[in-house]
Amino acid sequence: MIVCHCKNITDRDIHAAIDWMRASDAETIITPGKVYRALGKAADCGGCLPLFLSSMRENANLEVPMHLRNLRAEVTQEPGNGKRFKSNRLP
Repeated sequence: MIVCHCKNITDRDIHAAIDWMRASDAETIITPGKVYRALGKAADCGGCLPLFLSSMRENANLEVPMHLRNLRAEVTQEPGNGKRFKSNRLP
């Protein structure tokens, strides 16, 4: 199925790019931008993005590796002085 008419990208192209990226680096975070670059293309009008993302989500290799999940920095507040800082939460 054609996902992007502007750049002639199919759902098979998207799945092939995701599979290739996962096979070459098991720890990579796969984003739409990386998929476009892997295909040698760039987004144009953006009208395809909802379908593009939907096609990406159908691929089992898209998942973030387990040990890289929940690494988001937390914003906390110190009692008393009101200063805020970020701390990295490690699993």
